Amino acid sequence: MSAFTAYSWLATTLCAAWFARRFAAERGQSLGLADSLIWQGSIYAAWLLAALVVWLLIRWFGSGLIGLLALYLAGGIIIPLESLAAAMIDARYAPGAVLAMGFIARLPISLLLYTAMVAIALAAAEHRRARQEKERSRALTVALEEARLTLARGAGDAPSLEERLIVISGARRVPVRINEVEWFGAADNYVVVHWSDREGLLRSTLQALEARLNDRLFARCHRSALVNLARVKSFAPLSDGSWRLMMESGAEVVTSRAYRRQLLERLGQ
Repeated sequence: MSAFTAYSWLATTLCAAWFARRFAAERGQSLGLADSLIWQGSIYAAWLLAALVVWLLIRWFGSGLIGLLALYLAGGIIIPLESLAAAMIDARYAPGAVLAMGFIARLPISLLLYTAMVAIALAAAEHRRARQEKERSRALTVALEEARLTLARGAGDAPSLEERLIVISGARRVPVRINEVEWFGAADNYVVVHWSDREGLLRSTLQALEARLNDRLFARCHRSALVNLARVKSFAPLSDGSWRLMMESGAEVVTSRAYRRQLLERLGQ
């Protein structure tokens, strides 16, 4: 991005300097090559600071609604300041230039430049976000595959994947093997066990149950949900950065951004 910024400044300076010399010649004035480059280079060098501000705003607030609002408010300050700076530099190199008229004449140009700068920065931020999301999705795909292999091998920490949980389903107590469970949901002092299109209650807390289970197979995806990764059929990213997990039974569980980050950090370790 820095290389593109330097290229944009250099190309704009050279083109503007060429037009400045041509305009001066048409008016019967003499403008040297060095003066034209210094003149236009100074004007567009001021935009480098504006580019830094735009980059920092996107870095702090993101490219969403809050970031766009911050960029809009910043534009109300940056555009007039850049126009004033350009008009002052024009007055230095163009004899007879009126500061007020130069300021007004520069406003449309400043608006155009700022809009283009914001558009490029947002596109770069979106490209970076898409690349990061692709890497996260690849990491989750690897984790799901490893969980399926773990389930297929029957390997795991205590309790064994073949161990049965005694789940309350209606008036009955039903034994459910751990490897058959799709996901657990928190319900006060109970845990809702979901398996094979059925559900029941287990007298436990989600935190206590998570501590007992194989962390290569079961992962916390939400404050109130613990998912069997081997039973995840597919997943899809959501606009807010979370994931929607589609289970084998057709059930959907959403992974919050906070727990998604913890899961990825654990996978990285």
